[in-house]
Amino acid sequence: MPVWEWIFAAASVVIVVAAVVVAALLLSSRRKTARMKQHYGREYERLVSEAGGQKAAEKELSARERKRDELEIVPLTPAALSDFTTRWSQVQTGFVDNPTTAVGVADRLITEVMRERGYPVDDFDQRAADISVDHPQIVENYRTAHRIHLAQQDGDVSTEQQREAFVHYRALFDKLLEKTTDDNASQEASA
Repeated sequence: MPVWEWIFAAASVVIVVAAVVVAALLLSSRRKTARMKQHYGREYERLVSEAGGQKAAEKELSARERKRDELEIVPLTPAALSDFTTRWSQVQTGFVDNPTTAVGVADRLITEVMRERGYPVDDFDQRAADISVDHPQIVENYRTAHRIHLAQQDGDVSTEQQREAFVHYRALFDKLLEKTTDDNASQEASA
């Protein structure tokens, strides 16, 4: 076989292998996009708009997932669960008489539950990013509730907005108190 035929055959193999690799990368990228769109929903769309494109949004979400994977999120102990549930009931009852105070206490209680579970709580934006990985359906509501909490310090918030914030905090509170599959797995591993 002449040399040019060997070169042609080798070049053909390289082209076919390159085409297969490119196709596999495109398929993997499409699967990742589909998974992120399905998991994050509105949070995905918000990030695409905010970050300036799909690639930037997916990079941010991947970074959030890696950071979240490094955290040791633990279930609440029965005593902590009982304490937080009791305290939430008290805050909820207090909303009728003083919604401003109740919204502030709800914001702090959410932060305490997150701390107890193992989330870093020093920065609100980071808290929201961490919550977005585990609870993407309600993270925007958490942001809204927190904005209302901050706005009420300036006094320009209606009782209806405070009620909305309280409802949003309640949804996140309930999610944070739920036992997740990860929680169950970590309990089984320690048993």
